[in-house]
Amino acid sequence: MGDFETNGGEEMEVDTVTLTLEDDSELECAILAIYPAGDNLYIALMPMTEDGEMEEDADVLLYRYIDNGQDEEPELENIEDDDEYERAADAFDELLDEEEFDETDGK
Repeated sequence: MGDFETNGGEEMEVDTVTLTLEDDSELECAILAIYPAGDNLYIALMPMTEDGEMEEDADVLLYRYIDNGQDEEPELENIEDDDEYERAADAFDELLDEEEFDETDGK
């Protein structure tokens, strides 16, 4: 787990995952959300710096999320299909819009 600061300056714990990239390097990412879109689950990740801070200029990474149950680690799969990626990205945008609405609504 890493720490990050919210807009109010208070630190919050964030769940993280370490990705092993094609060149065998590792990239630690904050888990932003696990959410449904269509018939699949997806995970949105934000790369983190070596200091454990979220990289502000980095792109959000989206992967298909496979829950293998309580006894096994979940799997992440690349989204190869452009239409599927678009569905996953649109669902993530809607999730962000809902969270923003909830914050302005006082929830």
